[in-house]
Amino acid sequence: MARNLLPALPSTSRRHQVADVLRAAIVDGTLRPGDKLTERDLAADLDISRAPIREALRQLEQEGLVVSYPYRGTEVLGISQQEVTEILVPIRLTLERFAVRTVHPLLTEDDFAHLTALVDRMTQLAEAADHAGLADADVEFHRFLITRAGQPHCLQLWNVIEPRVMAQFRRDAPAHPSPKAVADQHARLLEALRADDVEAACEAVAAHIHEMPATPAKR
Repeated sequence: MARNLLPALPSTSRRHQVADVLRAAIVDGTLRPGDKLTERDLAADLDISRAPIREALRQLEQEGLVVSYPYRGTEVLGISQQEVTEILVPIRLTLERFAVRTVHPLLTEDDFAHLTALVDRMTQLAEAADHAGLADADVEFHRFLITRAGQPHCLQLWNVIEPRVMAQFRRDAPAHPSPKAVADQHARLLEALRADDVEAACEAVAAHIHEMPATPAKR
């Protein structure tokens, strides 16, 4: 891992702050798959003691962003297309269909205004070729629906996979043949949510989840 890539943290920072910094660095590509993470180096880079770093690394391992090997330390995990196809997509289909069925009768005009603003932001980010921002807005759209559904276990499961989903979105966004298509997909999903047909909305979210770049970005 290249040194001095991570911002120094104040001495009052704790595990969750360290985890947030490392998670963001993994998702945005500052820390790459295969990079070795040592408590000593991270403590020096972040200007913090080793204890919260040790705890943060355990948390990130639970999230599937790093892996620890006996006698070899911790390293950043990549995300394969096989994982996306065989794990993330099926889990997302289950969670988001359930969320859509639950949230459909609950959505208010304020909710639709928020989702519309997100779609508009996606359009602007696509036009600016801001792939990272587009990926973030994409995740925010789905997180909002799951959170708004008000089902704690559904949200808990989403929180488990969200770091991997974000890593996938950040990885694949530059390879999308048309960034504007991402905004268009969400506009169609939003239109389906507005319609008085919950099963059609479920079909729309499933179709959206299956829409992904034909060729994933190479690492």
